[in-house]
Amino acid sequence: MRSTNRPNWLVVLAFAMTMSLVLLGKGHAAEGAQGVYVLGNRGPLAGVIPPPGFYFESETYFYQGNLGGGRTFQNGGVVAANVKLDISANFVTPIWVTPIEILGGNLGFSITVPFGTPNVSAGAVLSSPRIDRIVSGRERDAVFNVGDIYLASFVGWHSGNLHWSVTALGVVPSGSYETGQLSNIALNRPAFDLSGALTYLDPALGYELSVVPGITFNWINPATQYLTGTEFHLEWSASKYLSKELSVGLVGYFYDQLTGDSGRGDKVGPFKGRVTALGGQIGYTFQVGEIPVSTNVRVLREFAVANRFAGTATYLTISAPLWVVPPKPVAEPKLVTAKF
Repeated sequence: MRSTNRPNWLVVLAFAMTMSLVLLGKGHAAEGAQGVYVLGNRGPLAGVIPPPGFYFESETYFYQGNLGGGRTFQNGGVVAANVKLDISANFVTPIWVTPIEILGGNLGFSITVPFGTPNVSAGAVLSSPRIDRIVSGRERDAVFNVGDIYLASFVGWHSGNLHWSVTALGVVPSGSYETGQLSNIALNRPAFDLSGALTYLDPALGYELSVVPGITFNWINPATQYLTGTEFHLEWSASKYLSKELSVGLVGYFYDQLTGDSGRGDKVGPFKGRVTALGGQIGYTFQVGEIPVSTNVRVLREFAVANRFAGTATYLTISAPLWVVPPKPVAEPKLVTAKF
């Protein structure tokens, strides 16, 4: 079974990587130069859905980047240039994998609540809804707030060493967005993201390969009348388990905005974005009593950037089961007594 699955998986991975390289040649960011889908948040074992039960995940996210070169950016209705961004945020996610099966795969749901402080500084503010004149000089804004809410539904399957899933993700504005404010962890634009994930995991040899393509459809930001274009994203990982508990590997992502920005509030034009990132990861699982706790650290450096921040993203993920549905007991064979 293993020798049959590996070539098929390698073909899929090679195709995905080739497509990402082809897309790099296109010139195709979004309001705030950010997407509602946080790039790099899905890494190793992305296609593996756990058994039915309740789970908890906490992801701490750090990002440092800049939008230099005199390029302008728009967020909260503010148009600024030479912008630097320093984010520290946390994403709290309870997960429910149900016993319900769809075409043989388990149905699950999750909700993610982000909160944190984007520290934004600009070399110059060109316009702002809070004032009626052009402003010059450096501005800095850092406000702690709650981000938009992520509601997800997913179905996951497995066959031998192959695991795959599809996810429908809806983004609901939290109401914390402020116009005229550079620092907004909430982007205030409803969105729908559809993605698939495929993982090849060989427990015997300790190899893991995952690829996650997806596309994001955005609705208009009602506070600014800014409509972000449609976005494509691709994440991947390749890992080696050094032991049952410890793994190391490579991770990466690619993003390309397929359609330009528009809307009555768009003051910077189509502003199509593109970025690629590569980095490394290390994962470790340990026991707290009888509960397995999985941890993972990923660091990714961005390059080949157009109309987006160029920087470094760091993730610290901690996840654990809260309750897992017990396996069904196997019926013992009945003893047949011969009658004489």
